[in-house]
Amino acid sequence: MEFNPPLQSGLLLRRYKRFLTDIQLDDGQELTIHCANTGAMTGCADPGTRVWYSTSSNPKRKLPQSWEIAQSPAGHYICVNTARANQIARELIEGGAIPTLSGYDTLRPEVKYGEENSRIDFLLQDAARADCYVEVKSVTLLDERTGAGMGYFPDAVTARGAKHLRELIAMKAAGHRAVLLFMVLHSGIARVAAAAHIDPHYSQLIEQARLAGVEILCYRPHLGVQRIEPEGFIPFESNSCDPTAADKSGIG
Repeated sequence: MEFNPPLQSGLLLRRYKRFLTDIQLDDGQELTIHCANTGAMTGCADPGTRVWYSTSSNPKRKLPQSWEIAQSPAGHYICVNTARANQIARELIEGGAIPTLSGYDTLRPEVKYGEENSRIDFLLQDAARADCYVEVKSVTLLDERTGAGMGYFPDAVTARGAKHLRELIAMKAAGHRAVLLFMVLHSGIARVAAAAHIDPHYSQLIEQARLAGVEILCYRPHLGVQRIEPEGFIPFESNSCDPTAADKSGIG
């Protein structure tokens, strides 16, 4: 995926009211841009962070600019626009970069399904095999207290995410293929685990899903400030340690 027109940059001043971000351009001008990420954005939204934003040509938008990429103090790139996760995932699937999800005749986005009034991100279908339900989640939380490159999902309690796990478990029980695809949009994350220290219920559900046969894939694309390209898979670690244990043991 290439950003067109090219992204422009500034320094983060503040993020507020969930959707609003004030930045300072290099010429000193201040600009309010849209933030599509409604999560905690831990480690992604500290004042002074270098941000890159896109500009829409849609005249109906109140805020034409959208925050796309952040650069952490350690130099890692983070795609903070959660709307990009599905776009990137679709390009990877259709381009064959995720072989285990390739080769289906059709890919349908946002299909209604399940008993809890959900929409699956992608439904993959063909006549030769079971339907494949793919739920995409964006991972941007890096917490290295339990080891270098340790990433977690979610970064805040997620009732919606729990609902999606229940739906995937039900689809698997009904004889379909069910996949939870973590799009790892932080260049510093090298492995992923459920954030039991943030949302214990979600952590328990993801373990139930794994044991029920729901496939858990973690894919980290190569992130740049002007394009995002295929890179490869990283591991998912089940039953990972709570990072607060590092505080108790004196590790830091």
